[in-house]
Formats: sequence, C-alpha cells, structure tokens
Amino acid sequence: MRKVNPEYAKAIMAIANRAPYLKLLGMKICELDYGYCRVETQINDSLNNPFASVHGGVFSSILDTATFWALYCCIGEEDGITTLDLQVNNLAAADSGKIIAEGRLIRMGRTIGLAEGTLKDENGRLLVQGTSKMFVLPGLQSIDKVADRVGFENLPPKFL
Repeated sequence: MRKVNPEYAKAIMAIANRAPYLKLLGMKICELDYGYCRVETQINDSLNNPFASVHGGVFSSILDTATFWALYCCIGEEDGITTLDLQVNNLAAADSGKIIAEGRLIRMGRTIGLAEGTLKDENGRLLVQGTSKMFVLPGLQSIDKVADRVGFENLPPKFL
C-alpha cells in the first residue's frame, strides 16, 4: 500500500473544499489518506425535504463525495476517476446536527475501484450505508489544472 503525502492531502482538501457544490451542501473534507476519506456536513433547513428531514439526494451526494476522495487517493497522480454506480441504503432520517461520512476502499483494480461509505449523525447513529464503483481514466479531470485555476502553483508529490 502506498502512503499519501500529508502535504498533498492537505493541499487537495484545501482545493476540494473551495468547490461551490461542497459549499452549497455545507460539506467539508476533513481527512484524506490512502483508501480513506472523512467528510463532515452541518445540516440546515435548506437541505430538508418537505417532511423536514434531510433530502435523500443530499445523503447520496455526501456518500459519493466521501467514496470518491477515498478512491482518488489510491490512483496515480495523472489519473482521474468518475462514478459508475452509486448504491445508497438510507437507514434513518436526520433533521439537524452534524453528519460524519466516511469512505473506505474495498478494492482497487487497474481500471475499477470499489469503496464503501457510511454516514452517521454526531451520536454515532448509522444513517446511510452504501457502495460506489468508480472508473479510473488517465488524464481525466487533471488535478494540476484545477490547482492552477485556484492558485496552487505546485502541488507536492501525491505519494511518499
């Protein structure tokens, strides 16, 4: 298993946390490592469905984000990934507080990665469990181009 450079992880979190969509949903990537990502989201009324609980699409987006970045930390520096399949099992509702999502590598192949994700409330109650299958493509969504656009001139090496 390769070791992700902590300076690279810090830079990637800074870049990703600037993304408008993550900001819209109140998501913050808090931890990244090889095959692991933790995302925290503070729930507010704007994320609720008509029944005053978090919309299932929000749960799906948080799960997709956590599993994406867990797998991203397993691929080569010049590679990108895109979601092929996202399976979401909504197990309980939430209407306020903080959601903690974790994405974990199940298996990484040459072109397909599989991750599991969970979302829990701040008391540890399991809200969502799911899996994500992602396709690895060389040169897709180059992080260097994104880094340049947001003012990171040189990213540190991805792996130690």
